[in-house]
Amino acid sequence: MFPKYINNNMKKILLWVLLIVMGSVCHAEDITIHYKGMKAKVEQMVKDSVTVTVEGAHVNITSLYKDHKLTLRLRGKSDDGQLVLKTAGKAKVKLDGLTLTSQEGAPLHLKNKKKVEVTAAKGTTNSLTIAACIDTVSHKASAVWAKDKLRLSGKGTLDIVATGDGCRGIKSKKDITIEELTLHVTTTGNNLGEKPFGFPGMPEGGFPNFGNDSTRRGGFPAFPGGFPAFGNDSTRRGGFPAFPGGFPAFGNDSTQRGGMPSFSFDDIPEEVKKQFEEMRKNFNMRPEGGDSTGMGMGGFGGKHKYVAATKGIASKGKITINSGAVTVRTSTAGAEGIEGKEGIVFNGGTIDVLSPDDAINANAVIEFNGAHVTARSTGNDAVDANPQGGFFMPFGNDNAQNIEPAIIIRGGTVYAWSQVGPPEEGLDSDFAPLAIEGGTIFSVGGGMGEMPSVPTNETARQPTALLIGLHIMKDAPVQLLDGDGALIGTITVPFALRRSASLVSSPAFKLGGTYTVKTAGYEKSFTFNEPFMVVR
Repeated sequence: MFPKYINNNMKKILLWVLLIVMGSVCHAEDITIHYKGMKAKVEQMVKDSVTVTVEGAHVNITSLYKDHKLTLRLRGKSDDGQLVLKTAGKAKVKLDGLTLTSQEGAPLHLKNKKKVEVTAAKGTTNSLTIAACIDTVSHKASAVWAKDKLRLSGKGTLDIVATGDGCRGIKSKKDITIEELTLHVTTTGNNLGEKPFGFPGMPEGGFPNFGNDSTRRGGFPAFPGGFPAFGNDSTRRGGFPAFPGGFPAFGNDSTQRGGMPSFSFDDIPEEVKKQFEEMRKNFNMRPEGGDSTGMGMGGFGGKHKYVAATKGIASKGKITINSGAVTVRTSTAGAEGIEGKEGIVFNGGTIDVLSPDDAINANAVIEFNGAHVTARSTGNDAVDANPQGGFFMPFGNDNAQNIEPAIIIRGGTVYAWSQVGPPEEGLDSDFAPLAIEGGTIFSVGGGMGEMPSVPTNETARQPTALLIGLHIMKDAPVQLLDGDGALIGTITVPFALRRSASLVSSPAFKLGGTYTVKTAGYEKSFTFNEPFMVVR
């Protein structure tokens, strides 16, 4: 390979030089962008099928590659910059010491047709900030906006900040996956508006008559025939059908596992069903407080709907967190922390979410498999799963109650804390089953009539207790002890809540074992005679 006159030392030096050069060529990004103030400099290694335009610190890149994975490196700082990336194929965007603020629209706007990976280079701190979201149609209203699948990774740090009204942290129309990354997401803007309820709410005086009077305004529409008793009379016509044997218990009733039975609405006239279907499309089936008189309700079972709610991480697909450290903070009504329309999966890492609305929300199954998750809501549920076919979705595609679990906990640590009391819960599965197969669990909330979403003896594969009446004292330790008085674990909750309905479960729990929960002003011992039990 080398001429004979080159000695061994020179050979070694040449080999090192050759390796460095080859390494530089192999690992060079197709495009490197240097942001500096109001300008951006672009180094473009690959030009075939890739178009780049620069206007100040705003860079637009279009790639027609379908097979080649386009790679980009972003560096520098700009207080008014943006990257709009449109790709036909996959792409990887490496953030290497980037501080990028957009004064209008997403600083990282990904019009991708295939998956894009956004990675923080090892040891670097990077930030993406969105200051305004006036044009929410053309300039997507989040610090990171992706049209297709999005993967967030890397051994660096990424700070996502959304300060503008209507601005979200991260939004994707498809799945989001997070791995390794230290990710901080903060939203502080206001919502752009509020949509009306499906139910206009009850008038003063409370619930309207459920008879044939169809002139009353607000609340439920009139039910022909009136509202039947919840007893054994199954012959009444109109309104809700009677519940044979009365209304079942929501707890450990051996004849009614899992709370409410499925409903049958065969006796309800078609015109009433149509009214319900229209209303069902516009609300999320939960009480939302009373009117200004204190006599009515703000739309029975209703939930506020906001225009451009300033959520932390939102996906119309599924969100999966495999590893890393994820912190989410939102501050405005309706601003959920993490929302995955098609489900959320926590496989690993540390996740800490604080939100005035649901800290973690999905319209499908939420799975906890091995992460350490702390979800806290100051005004709603901590963890809320709303699967199709869940409780009180009678006129959708599935009129039967959902028999599949809406929340599944297999491992890790799940701290789910709602600090507002009834009817909000730490873990809300919308009356669909809640399955506990492992993990350390401590929830705080109220629930409906002090009975939150709970497992049954069939879905509690790890012994689980519901503690009703547990007084949560701010920053006071809650201790869990075994039968010998040995400490199993200690939990400290950063707020106070009287008479919490709290779920507790631990891998240390065994059937037949006796355990004690102890805190300031409360001490209760219990023995697991069944996989799930209620402790009062």
